[in-house]
Amino acid sequence: RSGTDALVALALGARAVFCGRPIIWGLATGGEDGVVSVLTNLCAELAHTMALCGVTSVERVSRDLVTS
Repeated sequence: RSGTDALVALALGARAVFCGRPIIWGLATGGEDGVVSVLTNLCAELAHTMALCGVTSVERVSRDLVTS
């Protein structure tokens, strides 16, 4: 649902993250521009969350980022 959710999934071992529901929502509310907006926001949230965690690339995301 968000860039933070994507980072957590990657940290827990996911090799890919699907984001179908937000894309469908963007399509339903704004057409093509809505989809572009949703994807832009997801990428920005992921980049922001990675920066806050001190991670510079997706390849460096590790389980150490997740605490219980």
